[in-house]
Amino acid sequence: HHLALALSTQRFTSDRYSINMRLVTAVILIGHAAAFTPSTSSRTSLRPVTHLNAGDEFVVGVLGDLHIDPRKMEDYETGKSHFMPIFEEAKGSHGNVAIVSLGDLGESKNCDHNPESDSELFAGTTMCHEMAAGFLGSMGVPYDVVGGNHDLEGLDEFETDKENLEVYLRAHNKETPQFCRQVADKTLLVGMGSTLFRDAVFTSHEVTIDQAQINWFENLVQTHKAEDGWKVFVFTHAPPNGSGLRVLQENHVVNGCCWLNHSNEEQCQKFINLVREHRCIKAWFSGHFHLGQDYQDSITFPTIDPKEGPYPNRGSCVFAQTSVMRAGTSRDGRQQSRLIRGNKDGFEICTVDHQKDGKIRVDATISYRGDTNEVGVYAHEDEAYDHDKYFKVYQPCAGDKLHPPDDGFKRYDADGNIPPFDVDQDTVAWWYMSCGRALGMLNGNLIEYDSSTLAPLGLVVGADELVGKKVGVINSGLDADTCEMMMDDEEGMEGADCAALAGDLREQAVVMLDESGLVTVVQPNEDGSYWRKIVRNKMVRMKEVRRVKAAKMWAAELMNLEDDSDANVVSSWGPYMTTSGTAKKTAVPGLTAKSAL
Repeated sequence: HHLALALSTQRFTSDRYSINMRLVTAVILIGHAAAFTPSTSSRTSLRPVTHLNAGDEFVVGVLGDLHIDPRKMEDYETGKSHFMPIFEEAKGSHGNVAIVSLGDLGESKNCDHNPESDSELFAGTTMCHEMAAGFLGSMGVPYDVVGGNHDLEGLDEFETDKENLEVYLRAHNKETPQFCRQVADKTLLVGMGSTLFRDAVFTSHEVTIDQAQINWFENLVQTHKAEDGWKVFVFTHAPPNGSGLRVLQENHVVNGCCWLNHSNEEQCQKFINLVREHRCIKAWFSGHFHLGQDYQDSITFPTIDPKEGPYPNRGSCVFAQTSVMRAGTSRDGRQQSRLIRGNKDGFEICTVDHQKDGKIRVDATISYRGDTNEVGVYAHEDEAYDHDKYFKVYQPCAGDKLHPPDDGFKRYDADGNIPPFDVDQDTVAWWYMSCGRALGMLNGNLIEYDSSTLAPLGLVVGADELVGKKVGVINSGLDADTCEMMMDDEEGMEGADCAALAGDLREQAVVMLDESGLVTVVQPNEDGSYWRKIVRNKMVRMKEVRRVKAAKMWAAELMNLEDDSDANVVSSWGPYMTTSGTAKKTAVPGLTAKSAL
């Protein structure tokens, strides 16, 4: 594998790269105060390209979503000033220093950057990537970057994702979207980046790691075994399914862009399966959610005290969410970065608080127990309970041999049904379907959860359609004789192979019942999943918007309307009722909701 050891060339003078970095996470790996002791040997300030500095200490700055806006520079310069002394001290102490940016390098808005266009988005443009490269290279230590969901958003400048990706790679002196850097003795920094935007099957903001990178990563962890002493720290823009990190139900869950490769079931589960199988993976850092680091579930451990709950099944890996540096990009008001300090005995995960003059707070201490296990301890209580209800997403807990499922778990009655129950905004309930799929209630919505990790996957029925009704599960399977009688009466189903249709699994139907007695059947997708992939590729939505605007102008002219906004225009195709990039409703006008006409 390629070990990127060279410093990137600084491209800009200080007045050109003083740009605000939106989510800047810093990871500094030096040494544990409590669990281990850093060495004191002196080394050169910058490690040579040809070999590593001796020793096990290392410092890595992990910078999250930058979302650079060239008009708003102050917070970036402030954040940089907080890190420079840390880097200088580490370079003087041992020299094993690097930076990793977690992607989303530019602001997804027009930033008055192009005099020829007042609508071009800054994210993904050549200017964006060159400015980001200048900023990252200005800190005097080697840097690597992983692509986020906005880094190929240069829609006006580039026709294809391939063209956009080539400029991104060239600007950051990268040969491939992935990277591997050996930062200390048998310690690797490994990153993978998103490579789709225009060509995304569903939402363009899904972070998609292509199959070539997945194969590369699998080979890397297979050939760098924990038993041989290797330790791998992974960096991606979004976290993998199964990480247990706090997510945004109102945004990323309902839109299908929470997890890496969210809409591809097999690939979505691949990452956590690799974590479970390969104990060399010690930590995984991500951004994407723009949430602060004061919540304890911004860090999750591979194991917990059995008194606290079931075994989380996360291999030997700690997962860490990274906050933002610039005030205008934070969803909860935090401006924080990550700091990790580590050596051969373990590592600390810390916060650099940019609202408190760069104050460093230890968040968690992780100590290695041999090559294949580690133990983590939180260094402080959760500091965000008072205002975090909006951001806290309920996740079902199936329990284990020592723990029962949580109180929201619904059990089937003697007839194999879940009797209909009332749904309001606060209803907490979940269950397994006979096919293994997991469904449950969250903020009045029906959500599908991953059957293995019970992480939220996406919206099945929106609160607009469900609150105030009852929901239940009934048997729908038929024996072969009854099936043949019914199918013969259905046009197009004559002669259906009922024995094959029945199968070995119990067929079920999820049903909703309203006060008038109307029953709605919640049908699964063709692949058996339930969550609705109703947010499309951004390019598709832009074209739809243009068609509607053109239709309004045409109708206004045809009917002599003073304003085209007075034209009554609706879209007719499929389940897509809006060009919005956020899925909030599932009701079908004219069927389960009032008609739009």
